[in-house]
Amino acid sequence: MPNIQKVLIANRGEIALRIMRSCREMGLKTVAVYSEADRLSPHVLTADEAYCIGPPIASESYLQIDKLLAVAEKSGSDAIHPGYGFLAENAPFAQAVLDSGLIFIGPLPETISLMGSKTECRKAMMKAGVPVVPGAKGAIDTIESAKEIVKQLGGYPILIKAAAGGGGKGMRTVWEEKDLQRSFEAAKGEALKSFSDDTVYLEKFIENPKHIEIQVLADQHGNVVHLWERDCSIQRRHQKVIEECPSAILTPEVREAMGEVAVQASKASHYVNAGTVEFLYDDGNFYFLEMNTRLQVEHPVTEMVMGIDLVKLQIRVAEGEPLPFAQGDLQPRGHAIECRINAEDVFSNFVPDTGQIEYLRHPEGPGVRVDSGVAPHSEISRYYDPMIAKLITWAETRQEAIDRMKRALLEFQISGVKTTIPFCLPVLDHPDFIDGSFTTKFVDKYWEKLQDELRNEEEIAEVIAAALAFAAENRKSQGKPSENGAVALPPLSAWKTKRMNRD
Repeated sequence: MPNIQKVLIANRGEIALRIMRSCREMGLKTVAVYSEADRLSPHVLTADEAYCIGPPIASESYLQIDKLLAVAEKSGSDAIHPGYGFLAENAPFAQAVLDSGLIFIGPLPETISLMGSKTECRKAMMKAGVPVVPGAKGAIDTIESAKEIVKQLGGYPILIKAAAGGGGKGMRTVWEEKDLQRSFEAAKGEALKSFSDDTVYLEKFIENPKHIEIQVLADQHGNVVHLWERDCSIQRRHQKVIEECPSAILTPEVREAMGEVAVQASKASHYVNAGTVEFLYDDGNFYFLEMNTRLQVEHPVTEMVMGIDLVKLQIRVAEGEPLPFAQGDLQPRGHAIECRINAEDVFSNFVPDTGQIEYLRHPEGPGVRVDSGVAPHSEISRYYDPMIAKLITWAETRQEAIDRMKRALLEFQISGVKTTIPFCLPVLDHPDFIDGSFTTKFVDKYWEKLQDELRNEEEIAEVIAAALAFAAENRKSQGKPSENGAVALPPLSAWKTKRMNRD
């Protein structure tokens, strides 16, 4: 049984730091890689060793397999953890790691390859008896074949999707036939640009679903368990913004059925390590969407509710250890919510914002967790994902978790870049979120009205002014304490207090 002593994290930012923390608790050494733009990033400063692998552009640094393997050899690493994004779901990378005699902390390359192709994955799931969204069995090459599949599905709307896609890229909704050819060509063009593969397929468009995903964990001995579900339906442009565990609306019967199907799907793909099976849920029915063969961004809500460390389990599974529990041993406790704090202008269609973080203070207190990859004076650049932090709260009940999240969001102080905090607060207050009935269409349906309400609240100006004034004062004093040793912090504004206590 291999014994891992040193782990190279082939990633950056908050996920690199999150992996390092688990490694350190396990007594493992960590190796960071970084681009020239990330030279002073927290993940670089935290690791036991760090190596520059190229310029800021990811294709010349973080996506360079040869450079990563060279660092692994030079540093004497035993294993590589890919995190999420970049090369995390790249089968050739996983194979190259194994061919180099290293341990890949993730699934087998052939599993990554199978699940990375939406068309091949659909075929495998249908063969295994897993319910999938009605649609084409394989790739769609021509408009004529697309029209024929649409007839078989009973008409529009349909969804054209990149076979190698993810994150909403290469995806187009078609509501009527006159838009089919334009959408078909646009999806293929975007797929080619994003994934170097213009293969697309189509499926029936489910108009108002929930996005429910099941966390799974499998060892090398054939044992597979599910770790309950996450509701990831609050999205913009097919990108998740708020997630929670468990879902507020699933019945025990549906929850059990989804868990069993997720395990079934994992076994059918010979899955090993941590993964996530994603479903669309619509009025009691659920359909397999895809499987993410990596650690998910939103994994902390599962960790908080299940009381486990998924990264540690990933490492132990990679070493060949059997899972330390069976399905019957797992019992969720309480409720957890995650808000992604991104550098985005929520009043301008969530356009990414760039700049230097001038001031940053994370919320604290019972049941609050912050996974972040930035620090004061960190640069939010155009080269990478604009995520600043993930804010997670846990409590015994869902309402308590919501209240705790609102309190934590109001304590989150940041200046220098725009963030998604002004989006998260009114969502948590919305009746559809409170009763759990929200779907993936929440932003399309409500955000325009919600942002108009925010703009009209005069107190917003007070909050902005207070934040800017405090940041300016902080810069002026250069963070030095006053004569009595204390640094004065501004109180929550009346607007903040009002929103936190609002019904």
